[in-house]
Amino acid sequence: MELKLAKPICFFDLETTGTNIAKDRIVEIAILKVFPNGNKESKTWLVNPEMEIPKEVIEIHGISNEKVAKEPTFKQLSKQVYDMIKGCDLAGYNSNRFDIPLLAEELLRAGVDFDMKNMQAVDVQTIFHKKEQRTLSAALKFYCGKNLEDAHSAAADTDATYEVLKSQLDKYDDLENDIKWLSEYSSRRKFADFAGLISFNKNGQEIFSFGKYKGKLVEEVLEKEPGYFGWVQNADFPLYTKKVLTAIKLRKLNTKL
Repeated sequence: MELKLAKPICFFDLETTGTNIAKDRIVEIAILKVFPNGNKESKTWLVNPEMEIPKEVIEIHGISNEKVAKEPTFKQLSKQVYDMIKGCDLAGYNSNRFDIPLLAEELLRAGVDFDMKNMQAVDVQTIFHKKEQRTLSAALKFYCGKNLEDAHSAAADTDATYEVLKSQLDKYDDLENDIKWLSEYSSRRKFADFAGLISFNKNGQEIFSFGKYKGKLVEEVLEKEPGYFGWVQNADFPLYTKKVLTAIKLRKLNTKL
C-alpha cells in the first residue's frame, strides 16, 4: 500500500554519540523524502559531532571518531537538513521519543527556529509496539519478509522504516492511510515539549511533569514564582523545552495587554 499524502513526508534516522537529548550529538543523519506523487529523494550525511564518540557507542553503529573527524559539523549542515524537511511531516522509528527531540536540539543549537506546530509526526515503532511488540529488524522480517542488512546504518534503518509503515497499512484494516491519523495513533501521552517535561491536563492546559511543581499549571507557576522560569532557562534542560516555556510565558503576558 502506498501512503496517501497531502504533503511530503520525511522518514529519517539518526546515529548519535549517545542517548542524552540535551547533550549528545548527531554523527549520521539519513532522510528519505516521499512526495504525494510517489517520487522519492534521499540524502545521508556523516557529521562531525565536535565531541568524542564513546567506544561502546562506536561498537553499536560502527562510526568512529576518525571517520567523522573531517566531516562538516551539524551547524554547517543545518540549512541543508532544514531545507529538506521544511514543510513536511516527519516519520521514524522511535522518532517521537528520540530522533525528533534530538534533531530539534541540534537545529535550535545551530540557530534554526525549528517548530513542530504545523508538522505531523508518525512513529512507526509505536504502531509496531501497539500491534506486535518487537524491534525494527523483527518488524521488517514480520511485515515485509526481509532481513535488515546493515542494521544501525542510518540509511538502512530509514528505508526499513518506510517499508514497514507501508506494510503495516496493508496488514491492519483499522489503520487509516492518513498522516494526521497515524500521527495521533503513534503518539503516546501528549506533551507540549519533546522531553516530556511539560504535559497537558484533561482540560488541555500545560502542566509541569517533573520536580516540585509536578501537576501544577505552568502559567500559574510562572506567575507566582517568576524566578522558576529563569532557573529552567539557565539549567541544563533541552532547548526545545526552554522554547516551549518561553512561548507559554509570552502568551500569558500578551493576554494581560
